[in-house]
Amino acid sequence: MKSYLLVLATGDEVTSGIAEFAQQYQVKNAHYTAFGDATSAKFGWYDKDRKMFKLSDINEPSEVTGLVGDISLYNGKSFAHTHGSVATSDGICHGGHLLELIVGPTFEFYITVEPTAVYKKISPEFNALVVDPDLEK
Repeated sequence: MKSYLLVLATGDEVTSGIAEFAQQYQVKNAHYTAFGDATSAKFGWYDKDRKMFKLSDINEPSEVTGLVGDISLYNGKSFAHTHGSVATSDGICHGGHLLELIVGPTFEFYITVEPTAVYKKISPEFNALVVDPDLEK
């Protein structure tokens, strides 16, 4: 097991930042938490009946009140899956599956990498990635 601190700067995009980290370090299994500030964010709520996301755009500065996720392997490449929430100036929280978040002014990931790989596959029932405990490649 190994721990990392990944700090992103103003203007960085969070989902691409964690994806780049995972690729660079060839992460096969990890979990993370994070917090910071956002200038904008986009979340999705997965509609299982329609098999697609309902989108929620936050186009104002906000505080990241929580963010959690994991990194696993899908088709042989590191794949990050993140859920989170942000609070806008009125105190209302918005969240779900994180699709995009632009940092402003700082963002901190605390990442724990595990030695044993975890694999994902597409569930035909939901058209979404799920952990496959039997998959080895």
